[in-house]
Amino acid sequence: MGNNREAMLIIDMQNAFIEEASPLCIKGARITIPNCVRALDAARRKGIPVIYIKRQYREDGSDVEITRRELWERGGKPLTPGSTGPLGEEYPAELKPEAGDYEIIKPRWSAFFETELDILLRRLEVGTVILTGTTTPNCIRTTCYDANALNYNVVIIEDCTSSVTTEIQKANIEDMARMGAIITTVEEFASCR
Repeated sequence: MGNNREAMLIIDMQNAFIEEASPLCIKGARITIPNCVRALDAARRKGIPVIYIKRQYREDGSDVEITRRELWERGGKPLTPGSTGPLGEEYPAELKPEAGDYEIIKPRWSAFFETELDILLRRLEVGTVILTGTTTPNCIRTTCYDANALNYNVVIIEDCTSSVTTEIQKANIEDMARMGAIITTVEEFASCR
């Protein structure tokens, strides 16, 4: 892509994916919050644009994935507009967007699928996306592969991502590394530059 500018994506770090009472809870997501906060602070300090990628469903569920529809209905219809508490679309207090951050609502796993993310990144002259958030085998991975297909360099801050099990996390990180993603830690990211 010829451009060295980076952007940090914070993917799906919303209460419905973090809170244990939610049917969509990702077991490993909550423990990554301190690392995500540290990475976010480092990105802001470095002048890296921050883009929140948010999942939100229509009240009638017409845009819920076919594979998640039954769970969504039985589980109290999480992630609908204005939802709060454990089923909420809200971000945890530590990870709330600030003035100057961007927010994109995505309808599916990938942050690129039917969103304006690609055009925003190109307008910001970004060549590298830094991925954080949840869940590694779904939203992080599909975003990683779509970014690669669109000629973006991909960096994944591994300890700022999460899966349901450590085995799933490890296998997906290894696959993305084989694809060409750069895998790093929050310590490495925060201390460089």
